[in-house]
Amino acid sequence: MKRKDFLQMTSLGMGAMMAPNWMFSQPIDPSEFFNNGMDTRQKKALADAALNEAKSKGATYADVRIGRNLSQSIATRETRVQSISNNQSFGTGIRVIVNGTWGFAATNEVTKEGVAKCARQAVAIAKANSKLQKEPVQLAPQKGLGEKSWRTPIETNAFTIPEKDKIDLLLKVNSEALKAGATYINSFLGFVNEQKYFASTDGSYIDQDIHRLAPDFTVTVVDKATGKFKTRNAFCAPMGMGYEYLYPKASEKIAGPNGLVFYRYAYDMVEDAITAAQQAKEKHTAKSVAPGEYDLVLDPNHLGLTIHESVGHSTELDRVLGYEANYAGTSFATLDKWKSGKFNFGSKVVNIVADRTQRYFLNTVGFDDEGVPAKQWDIIKNGILVNYQATRDQVHMLGQKEGHGCSTAEDWSKVQFQRMPNVSLRHGANPLSVDDMIKGVEKGIYILGRGSYSIDQQRYNFQFGGQLFYEIENGKITGMIEDVAYQSNTQYFWNQCVQICDEKDYRCFGTFRDGKGEPGQVSAVSHGCSTTRFNRINVLNTNTAKSA
Repeated sequence: MKRKDFLQMTSLGMGAMMAPNWMFSQPIDPSEFFNNGMDTRQKKALADAALNEAKSKGATYADVRIGRNLSQSIATRETRVQSISNNQSFGTGIRVIVNGTWGFAATNEVTKEGVAKCARQAVAIAKANSKLQKEPVQLAPQKGLGEKSWRTPIETNAFTIPEKDKIDLLLKVNSEALKAGATYINSFLGFVNEQKYFASTDGSYIDQDIHRLAPDFTVTVVDKATGKFKTRNAFCAPMGMGYEYLYPKASEKIAGPNGLVFYRYAYDMVEDAITAAQQAKEKHTAKSVAPGEYDLVLDPNHLGLTIHESVGHSTELDRVLGYEANYAGTSFATLDKWKSGKFNFGSKVVNIVADRTQRYFLNTVGFDDEGVPAKQWDIIKNGILVNYQATRDQVHMLGQKEGHGCSTAEDWSKVQFQRMPNVSLRHGANPLSVDDMIKGVEKGIYILGRGSYSIDQQRYNFQFGGQLFYEIENGKITGMIEDVAYQSNTQYFWNQCVQICDEKDYRCFGTFRDGKGEPGQVSAVSHGCSTTRFNRINVLNTNTAKSA
């Protein structure tokens, strides 16, 4: 997956971008979703068989992941259902250290004989790898936790909702959008359930049941006179929740400026589709932006992507060390900057936190894929770079003694490695609404939604577009504008951060498919923030046809 395709979920590509990419995934009848599969006693017996076999063949450490992954996706267009997919993947991944070197193997033969054979393969791979290993793996200690369990705190399991009800919702979304002026609409629902069992020679046996869902749509309005088209995607976020997210609640709506409505932890998909059709139509008559320097007011559904690309990826320790150079580059946030203790990544109001405990977020779990309990830690504090994201075998490079809890594999068939946790910008400490923020802006642009973007191989120079743009003059929104993209570099941009709205405006941005690694893996991750102001940012006009 190309980095530029991150979150470009439009038309028929919507379902493909949101669906999992699990190896050995097989179509199943929806009734199979209610099959509970193996119980924890059976999983523990299998895990012990694999761990004992690995130790008997020379492993000084081993971990086992038994995974059952369920997914469902439904895609529609206007009055038609385009696709329905129900899938399951089931198997075991085994990771070992032999002679100070990692080895990994996986199997979909989930029997005592199958996992023992897989453990032997992992050991053999580690021994082969050790011939090329220059330095032994230094694994930070992790106390054995015994038997633990964790569940995503859902109210309604999405897999218990009949397909017909989901289709009816999507077709109603489409119907109401068409009535409101849409020419075309694609809509989508995706659901994921990861049933993970982890065991290690540390003495941990961890059973987790993780749920996520992703609604989305793309509304298109065509101007018949000119043939030009404008689009607007859903203003929601994929969430670590059950089907309750799709039951609208007035208490989870936020009234924004200019009649806008935002959603927190309950989403009114029909209402949003109607608004999207109206806004897409309005975009046809919006004036083109005059390029220049503006103060930007960035909505969370937009700023989340900028956080992801400029902060989230730049503070991954493996990227900082150059291990990820072949996949979207390394990082400008090098170790010498961190060691100085005074590198101004951003202004003093910028506080970025990594957090795998935040309720409703996509990458929230009880434990990571190497048995480390989920936690929260600062990455940027009062503008200063203070930490990175690291795994048990990386933290010694930072002089730290415990893993951060951000080791993740896409599924049981792939080896776990350092993946981005939920990385969020803390909300402002003082009361501040979006309306009040805008009142203080003389010349600015209010930007909502995720658009096209580009960022260089050091996570430094970048350009971001959006979905909706409103011009601000003398503290007031004067109207919609078009053809906007802002251009900056990471350090300058975050040092221009001057105001952050309070916790009442705090919302979630997320993606199901953040790509990394070779061979590539995807993971789900969220980014929280409130509406934020950045002063004196360069804005481009992206209408190349007009400028030509």
